[in-house]
Amino acid sequence: MTTPTQKPQSRAGTHQPFRDRPLAVATHGGLILLMSVVAIAAPFAVLRYGEPVPSGGVIWDFSMGLGFGALGLAALQFAMTGRLRWITHPFGADIVYLSHRYLSWGAVALMLTHFGLLYVFHQPALGVLNPLEARWELTAGRVSMACFLGLIVTSQFRKQLRLPHEWWRALHLVMAVVGISAGVAHVLGVGNLTDTPAKRALWLGVTLGWVMILVWTHLIRPWQQAQNPWRVVANTPERGGVHTLELAPEGAPLHRWKPGQFAWLKIDRTPLSLIEHPFTISNAPEKGPNVAFSIKPVGDHSSALVRTPVGTRAYIDGPYGAFSIDRLPKADGFVMIAGGVGITPILSNLHALEARADTRPVILLYGNPDWEDASFRDELDTLKERLDLTLVHVIDEPPQDWHGERGPIDRNLLERHLPEHTRDWPHLMCGPGPMLDALRGHLHELGVSKWHIDYEIFELV
Repeated sequence: MTTPTQKPQSRAGTHQPFRDRPLAVATHGGLILLMSVVAIAAPFAVLRYGEPVPSGGVIWDFSMGLGFGALGLAALQFAMTGRLRWITHPFGADIVYLSHRYLSWGAVALMLTHFGLLYVFHQPALGVLNPLEARWELTAGRVSMACFLGLIVTSQFRKQLRLPHEWWRALHLVMAVVGISAGVAHVLGVGNLTDTPAKRALWLGVTLGWVMILVWTHLIRPWQQAQNPWRVVANTPERGGVHTLELAPEGAPLHRWKPGQFAWLKIDRTPLSLIEHPFTISNAPEKGPNVAFSIKPVGDHSSALVRTPVGTRAYIDGPYGAFSIDRLPKADGFVMIAGGVGITPILSNLHALEARADTRPVILLYGNPDWEDASFRDELDTLKERLDLTLVHVIDEPPQDWHGERGPIDRNLLERHLPEHTRDWPHLMCGPGPMLDALRGHLHELGVSKWHIDYEIFELV
């Protein structure tokens, strides 16, 4: 067991990279997508090939299909947000979370269309709208729809509503659980197309699968975290207001950790707490088993984290993410572009290249508002001496004696520093959303394929 005051050295320099095989990753991802399609299509298959069902007309049948599809899609969201590693591994957790956001909108759209068609063409089937007078199963359906609408509104407009993250997350969980429970109750209570044991078994299976994910996410995984606590052993201030927290394991170290990945961090809280946030692991696996999180105080939670005293207990859920050189074993070189604290996953990848004595060339464009905000610039200068690294600082408001590049990073700047032969190199980017949007357009104009552009999505929630 590692003591809080001693940094373990046993694994440093002996770490064997867990490089992914591209074909295996693609196959894994394809199987997950196929399973998702099957999960959504299963209700329709059971209904279509079970015992004959009397038709209520084209619009009625279409509306029923939309309702079943909406509930199946909504249940699938628990798997997408449950941080199940076998789901996130091929795509990266950030892509899975982004897909969850869009698919949630799709599920709510199906629910609203289901209700709207019945309201316009089959209004008697809806009964009275007053929940005090309506049949319970119809009220359950409306409660479910209201919960999912509430999920969309509070997630999309959380900042405008000034909802603290921990309140939003607790509200999100409650509304999701109530929404699914009420939706299944509605389906079974109404009884349309659920009149046989096979059809009822289908919804029982959906419900059990959903409960199992909830138990895993909110009970089993926190229990596992409680068996493997971490301890803060250093809190180092960096340039630009960033603080690097170094944590040592008091149980098992991170498993299958790749450079550039991130983890969910809870500090000085119970493993059951809903207050946790994702942060990039800014050191390389070869420098483990200690992990480092470089955090910029941009909100209430991160502002508190940067003041964490040495000795504080913490819990880590991870690693997650696919923003790693280990996904690109055959690359001839790398183009890396960072904005502000977006340097952290890139720094982790650079440290891994340095630890492995990797001689592949790297061109790094690093943008910052001003020179004093350029975090880790001294560390990058040191890495320059040990790697085939071309480092280009880009400053929006440089000092008077500045002779380097001025921001923003536009097409002309990219053309000056990215030779033609780099077009087929992987382009790894991390930074604010508007910056990444602009860079993707500029790189496409220069002839860089979208398959050669990889970027880390900063804001998961």
